[in-house]
Amino acid sequence: MTQKATQSTARGAKAGAPSLPAPEQRRRLRESKPMTEKQAAAAVGVTRSTLRSWETGRTAPRGRKGELYAKLLAGIAAELREKAAQEERARVEAARAAAQRSAARNRSASASTRAVRTTRTAGAPTAGAAPPPAPTTAGRRRRANTVPANAATASTPATSRAARGRATTGASTKGASATGTRTQGASATASAASGTDVRNTDWPNPPAAGIEARTPDEAFDALYAFTAPALVRQAYLLTGRRVLSQRSVERAFHLAWARWPEVAVDRDPAGWLRAAAYEYAMSPWHRLRSPRERPDPVRGEQERPEERALRETLLGLPASYRRTLLLYDGLGLDLPETAAETEASTPATASRLLNARKAVAEQLPELTDTQVLQERLGVLVRAVTPPPNAPAPAIRSGCERRARFWTRAAIAFTVLIVGATGFTLATAPRKYEPPLSPGERVGDLPVTNGPQRLSKQDLALRDKLRHAPVTGPDRLVPQAQ
Repeated sequence: MTQKATQSTARGAKAGAPSLPAPEQRRRLRESKPMTEKQAAAAVGVTRSTLRSWETGRTAPRGRKGELYAKLLAGIAAELREKAAQEERARVEAARAAAQRSAARNRSASASTRAVRTTRTAGAPTAGAAPPPAPTTAGRRRRANTVPANAATASTPATSRAARGRATTGASTKGASATGTRTQGASATASAASGTDVRNTDWPNPPAAGIEARTPDEAFDALYAFTAPALVRQAYLLTGRRVLSQRSVERAFHLAWARWPEVAVDRDPAGWLRAAAYEYAMSPWHRLRSPRERPDPVRGEQERPEERALRETLLGLPASYRRTLLLYDGLGLDLPETAAETEASTPATASRLLNARKAVAEQLPELTDTQVLQERLGVLVRAVTPPPNAPAPAIRSGCERRARFWTRAAIAFTVLIVGATGFTLATAPRKYEPPLSPGERVGDLPVTNGPQRLSKQDLALRDKLRHAPVTGPDRLVPQAQ
């Protein structure tokens, strides 16, 4: 068959047939277009079986249809060459532009360095002068107050939320001996102390002066004093229980102190603590507690009816909706950050957020506007007065006591298991002693139930025989006693 195809190809070439690529390249060219067998056969005017035989080399295209087939493959090859040339030119232009940008950056950097050196030589500022505040960039503004309408395909927020600063509290420490804490936005503590609305403020990175820590203990104490009140407020909005919210925050700081080398170098220690506190506060195991532990009202404050209604509506939402709504609309996190903290995908987080807003709007129609809902949530977060927290040294000592207790309990349990195993090995029988089978009557003989009980004389004789020498003349010569 192959020989016939070769001969037919040779005859076609002698007859002036157009030049064609090798059979193994014909299909590759058609698929790179891309074109199906049906499309290529329709373009040439042959059947699919004929085109398949041309591509496999069983037959050779001849005549007018062969010329059409050759022109089709030649056009595809020309398009591929042109596309490759365009890609190569684009690659060269991109490399040239990147080189030009790099050279421009180097020139600007050298110029700024020379300007700084000139300024330093002209005169240095006084020692008591305060550094200028960090400029506020447009990148620190938040996203828009809407999320994508299609929650199944949304990956990021549609627009940027105008004039909203991050409401989370942050603290960054470098190494086990951290140098201080750093906020990534407006904390609830700062807003409660100043009485200003921090949700519409762009916050630069504050200096670490006044809270510098030189030891791990001081760094932990500064982080606790800065973030604990805000975390208690947020946990109270999630659970409605003051005792549980305070316990969850203390538990989070216990974990942080136990893993302090890891938390100290984390990019967002406040976010790490917030995630730990939320997980403990919203654990389903708390449902097994006494049913008398119901959500308690705000004490020592005059709670307005709209705030009470919003708080009760939040507590009526599912746990995942409640947490997502608080993080996104209450604290001002971005959608990817909220998804990462709730350990869910971005589309799932967007769907939860939309469903939570819809549920809140059904209960409170005046909160249909997202901007109003965000403002009310921010006010509700700041309105809660946190209970007095335990001092930071008590938290650290409590964590260490807890670690010692569980370590000693584990050691005691291990010793108990080892002792019980040793006692069992010492007292367990080392061989199997089968029980005596019951006696059976044989003829007129009585049933033998084993050896008869020995009398005192028999026992004395048995002991004497056991202790007497087994061999020697003493066993043959009787002794007169």
